[in-house]
Amino acid sequence: MFKNSWIFCKRELKSYFNSPVAYIVITIFLLISGWFFFNNLFIANQADFQGLFSVAPFIFMFFAPAISMRLISEEKRSGTMEILVTLPVKDWEVVLGKYLSALILLSVAILLTLTYTLTLSTLGNLDEGALVGGYLGLIMVGATYLSVGIFTSSLTKNQVVAFVLSFVIVFILFMLDKVVIFFPGFLAGFLEYLSVEYHFSNIARGVIDSRDIIYYLSVISFFILLAVRSLESRKWR
Repeated sequence: MFKNSWIFCKRELKSYFNSPVAYIVITIFLLISGWFFFNNLFIANQADFQGLFSVAPFIFMFFAPAISMRLISEEKRSGTMEILVTLPVKDWEVVLGKYLSALILLSVAILLTLTYTLTLSTLGNLDEGALVGGYLGLIMVGATYLSVGIFTSSLTKNQVVAFVLSFVIVFILFMLDKVVIFFPGFLAGFLEYLSVEYHFSNIARGVIDSRDIIYYLSVISFFILLAVRSLESRKWR
């Protein structure tokens, strides 16, 4: 069922790693995340991952759109999308395969930061619950932002436009829980629930609630479905 999606996934991964893209993204992410981690460790004198976990969702607002902006827009720009539609594959297989490739790349960058645990393990006992929750939360946040990115990439041939649209949407999702004070109670609670940061803060504390996981999976599914519908819209023209 997912054979074609996996073929597209491998194709995109090869394009990432056969070019400087993957190495640049991973290196820059590790440098930035490493700076915040060791800054928190040596300057704030806190032997934990909170420095990294607190800033990573913000970093992803730039990295996720940068990774995903080309996934479909490049196919449209180069004209290869017209070739893809003649193949015996479904639109959702194309979208899912490309999305998974970006998710794997971002997950690799995230998991490479586990090397920081070697430093912390020499300084004291690790809070395994918060560590597992934090990394699960990071992957969920990254996966959510990437789903937005592939949706905006499906809307245009221009990668810059796709990047900007994606950034605007993820910025809104990031900021929702920070503007609730300007809204009445019932609306404030609704906006807070829609916030990516609100659910991440729960998981990063080591409290893995099914409601937070359902939120992320729902938002991811929503934007992937929008991307599929965007591709299908060409059949209606």
